[in-house]
Amino acid sequence: MRLLKIIHRQIFKELVQLFLLIGSCLLGLILVGRMLQLRELLLSQNLGVLDILRLFVYLSPFFMLLLTPIACMLSVFLTFLRMAADRELTALKASGVSLYQLLPAPLLFCGACTLFSLYVSLYGVSWGMEQFKVSLMEFARTKTKLSLQAGVFNQEFPGLTIYAQQVDLDSGDIRFVFVQDKTSKGLTTTVVAPEGSVTTDPAKEQIKVMFKNGRIFRREGEKLDVLHFGSYTVRLPLGNMLRKMGFERISPKELSFERLLEFDRDSELMSKVFDLDRARKVKVEIQKRLALPLACLVLGLFSVPIACVFRALKQQHGLVLALGVFLVYYSMLSVAESMGESRVVPPVIGIWLPNILFALAGGVFFRQAVRERVPGPVLWAARKLQRRRPA
Repeated sequence: MRLLKIIHRQIFKELVQLFLLIGSCLLGLILVGRMLQLRELLLSQNLGVLDILRLFVYLSPFFMLLLTPIACMLSVFLTFLRMAADRELTALKASGVSLYQLLPAPLLFCGACTLFSLYVSLYGVSWGMEQFKVSLMEFARTKTKLSLQAGVFNQEFPGLTIYAQQVDLDSGDIRFVFVQDKTSKGLTTTVVAPEGSVTTDPAKEQIKVMFKNGRIFRREGEKLDVLHFGSYTVRLPLGNMLRKMGFERISPKELSFERLLEFDRDSELMSKVFDLDRARKVKVEIQKRLALPLACLVLGLFSVPIACVFRALKQQHGLVLALGVFLVYYSMLSVAESMGESRVVPPVIGIWLPNILFALAGGVFFRQAVRERVPGPVLWAARKLQRRRPA
């Protein structure tokens, strides 16, 4: 009994170490790629290291929802593949320890990954995306070329020319401001004011330039109107630029689970916010938010017998094999997602089908692995991979 506790502790420790290593590497690669894609939005990179890390933290939950099942599966697969290749499993079997008795450690680990992924799915995704957009707009106002630079005619937004003689980026206060608006065809609006301020409106995804105690000159053809005002606001649509980079104002993938359920229950509210295609995506996203966390448990346990079968493989080849298995799972999930959005199959059936099939296959393979029997197709694949190994 004491021996089993030591074995479980060592297996669990190795699983956690591999999960942290694999998860951090995959997440880092994806985040770096995403930041390179955002260079067009940020225009000039004046962000500090802490600012970039802050954006990384906010983006992480969105990607961790998908990466957690991959990292969980690879951790279990590589751990048991190493144990099988080092003949540790053979030695344990000779000592009377069956494969069933080794299950508590991977079960506990996969259960912890499932709970973590479920928390990210229900709360983390929406929190991260909301904070990411707010921070991105704030950085755009204060730390990139989208901010108003003193003594420079800023023309970052098509049709708008903004000039300020004095700019305080910390407070957003500006003095001696000139704005020319040519966004309306045949109409030129010029605003001149002694003072104003720059603020962001995260809810509407806008940068607002507010003027005080100035004049508006409107010219349409030969007609010129002059207006005096106490307060006047020009709204810069930063949200349009965000959407060009793939961030929508209201996307089912970025909503909290509670908000998704609210839309699903209230068809009238759904029709006001989403069109028919996105309404289908809401129903699919609800099932996906539940199915992906459970995939940690399903794919993790599926990896145990597969690692025992392919025990002669090197770890780098085993890594490729495990990624191929996940690619099959994700392809099935993507097809089911598309079919659910097009109403070919109900989302509750299509999204859960990959988990059901892999759970059934894992049960069959596990039973065969305990009996030290290998299904014909798996044995054929194992022999093919072993023959291709370099000498």
